[in-house]
Amino acid sequence: QIEQRIEPAKRAAHSVSKRLQACLQGQCGSEIEKRVKKLPLMALSTVMAESFKELDTESSLGKVLEMGCCIQSSLAKIMAEFEIALEHYVLQPLYKLSEEELPTILKRKKTLQKLISDWNTIKSRLNQAKSSSNSTGAGAGHGASSAANKLEILKKEEEEVKRKVEHCKDEYMADLYHFSTKEDMYASYFIKLLEIQAQYHRQSLESLDSALAELRESHRQTEPSFTTDTPVPGYYGVSLETHLKSLGREIALPIEACVMMLLASGMKEEGLFRLAAGASVLRKLKTSLASGSNALEEFYSDPHAVAGALKSYLRELPQPLMTFELYDEWVEVASLKDIDSRIQSLQDTCSRLPQDSYNNLRYLIKFLAKLAEHQEVNKMTPSNIAIVLGPNLLWSQQSTGDPMQLDLASVSSIQTVVEALIQNVDTLFPGEVDFNVSGTFMPPTNTGLCKAVPVEEPTPPASTPTLLDGETTSRDHEARSQTASPALPRPSPEAAGPPAPMMTDNTTRKGKRPAPAQPTMPPSSVTQPWSMAPAQPASPKALPRRTVPSRAPSIPPPLPPQPAPRHSKDAPPPPKPSTGEADTVAATDCVPGTTEEGQPLPAGVSPLATS
Repeated sequence: QIEQRIEPAKRAAHSVSKRLQACLQGQCGSEIEKRVKKLPLMALSTVMAESFKELDTESSLGKVLEMGCCIQSSLAKIMAEFEIALEHYVLQPLYKLSEEELPTILKRKKTLQKLISDWNTIKSRLNQAKSSSNSTGAGAGHGASSAANKLEILKKEEEEVKRKVEHCKDEYMADLYHFSTKEDMYASYFIKLLEIQAQYHRQSLESLDSALAELRESHRQTEPSFTTDTPVPGYYGVSLETHLKSLGREIALPIEACVMMLLASGMKEEGLFRLAAGASVLRKLKTSLASGSNALEEFYSDPHAVAGALKSYLRELPQPLMTFELYDEWVEVASLKDIDSRIQSLQDTCSRLPQDSYNNLRYLIKFLAKLAEHQEVNKMTPSNIAIVLGPNLLWSQQSTGDPMQLDLASVSSIQTVVEALIQNVDTLFPGEVDFNVSGTFMPPTNTGLCKAVPVEEPTPPASTPTLLDGETTSRDHEARSQTASPALPRPSPEAAGPPAPMMTDNTTRKGKRPAPAQPTMPPSSVTQPWSMAPAQPASPKALPRRTVPSRAPSIPPPLPPQPAPRHSKDAPPPPKPSTGEADTVAATDCVPGTTEEGQPLPAGVSPLATS
């Protein structure tokens, strides 16, 4: 049995030593100083040392790189010591075992096998010689004497080989005995390998722990947390109880932060919680909240990103805000048809919530009810809010918080419950809520931050007439101008400019009347356009003659050609009428059934068509 373990032991020692040699990162057989310089960890330490020199020594990144440089250098030295110990206590003994000790035993075994084979051959020849000698022993002569000599020589050779076989066999048996006694020592080489590895990892861990403790302490001093000095690795995906306990808060920080930002700039944003924000802005806001950053002013201008961050926090909770345990009770409440019974069941179910969940649900529902007060502007009714936020407040334990896994019946029940909570908020959660519970959130001092997404009350449509309502607008405006015009004097003929020449039907529809001369009246007599409100409603201004609206339809009917000739460009301008004539012309302009010259209209021509 011992003999059968020699060959496998040799193969194991050879294979392990070869693979272990490949694990070494330093130069085998070199001193510790040279070995450390060749290690990859030392190269990493050198790069970090060169990098932090280019940074500000007071910056957190520079301090981390400096500390990382020292840690990597220390780890490189520990690794060099580990590899030297590995070579001395494991690799060298395994090499000696696989290349010297065990091969010697195997070589002696082969020698013994060859000697035994030779011995068997000589014994066979000796037996043949004895047989020949016996067959020729009766006769006398020279042949008998030679056979006897040959037999004697074979006997001597057989005795010599037998002696060698016995000697080699004794040595081989001694080697086997020696191997059996040292087999435990050979096994200790592999135990030593594990001990050296454990020592290496233990020293590395101690070095890392001490450096990390110092690094975290310095980083905590330079980067304080959002609301507490205790660093929190992140808020998203952490259970509500753990989050509140670690920060000593009553309301979860992402909920309060998002609610305060929305109260400041998002209550009148249309489609809040329904419209998705940009992925990059949402990711940046979530990172700022999760890292405890207090630089949130830039997000006041994007209410949709804030709403998305709030929905994401609620959806990533390990347990929904309305809890798994009460899921069946909430669904049962949704099935009640009687309003009083439903409200009573809602009160009973809310009272069974854990205190942390109750406080945060009350805070959130109060805010959503306040958001629903602006539903005429933001279009977010309690029903719409329940549709978009319900699956983030409650889901079954089998759906793992994924709204896509909820069936239609469950979604409908959840929406019904959340809508009822919002509609009956004063009954279910009596009392007022101070949304700034922690007192750490203040609206931004720079009001320009909130102007990126303006939110205003809906204004009535502009008074500019269109093709649809132009007739009504012009009539109302004419009525106002007729009421106000008698109280104001008409401008003088000189200020009004020369009268416009008479035009035919073609020029009336295709051309424009020449603009009147620049008035010499004070600027106060100039009226405002229709699209602007008058500067002083109590003192209406007269409109220029060319801007007085007519009572003609928006699209006049086609007119027959007029007999009046067209004035040429070379014709002398008509004489200026006197004051009385100007008044007469102005008066006839408003008389239905007459032309601009005061002549009666031809038969079949509508008075509205000429105005």
